[in-house]
Amino acid sequence: MQRISTTRCLIGGSVVVVGAGMIGLLCIQTLQIAGFSKIIAVDLEDEKLQLAKTLGATHTVNARTEDPVNAVLHWTNQRGADAAMEVVGANKPVSTCFQVVRRGGSVTLVGNLTPSVELPLQTVVTRELSIYGSCASNGEIPQCIELLASGAIQVAPLITATTDLENTPNWFDRLYAGEKGAMKVIVTP
Repeated sequence: MQRISTTRCLIGGSVVVVGAGMIGLLCIQTLQIAGFSKIIAVDLEDEKLQLAKTLGATHTVNARTEDPVNAVLHWTNQRGADAAMEVVGANKPVSTCFQVVRRGGSVTLVGNLTPSVELPLQTVVTRELSIYGSCASNGEIPQCIELLASGAIQVAPLITATTDLENTPNWFDRLYAGEKGAMKVIVTP
């Protein structure tokens, strides 16, 4: 999270997280700890958005029923968010991030569902946006362990089930089929 907080974003600023799956929900919690006072979660499922609110989002937008750009502009007095994080990795969510940030804001790309997405070059250049990429870890593992151990980051709400090795194939099938509400399954020997 240091990449976002050390760009042009100030503590107490606003951030949009597009995608409220497991990674997005972890980002929301971390952004709250980092001091962002307005954390806006965007997703397509109300259940995920409700969990996002429970875990620290101050506002939520279901992109199926509401325009995220208009909602963010409303909540930021037409300014746009200081930062946005995209944790899906598809064209529409990436595009949303570039539309919701203010002039001089930053976009961090985390999701990589598809190998390439469209980049709105004219928007990036004329609005002087900063773009960051994030994958796995850049040395933050000890800090993450501390946050988990202290309870500052909640992971229990992200665990769908615990299963044994015998039932693991069934859970893989369910997860790959996109079972609603399923995120992480813990396998115990």
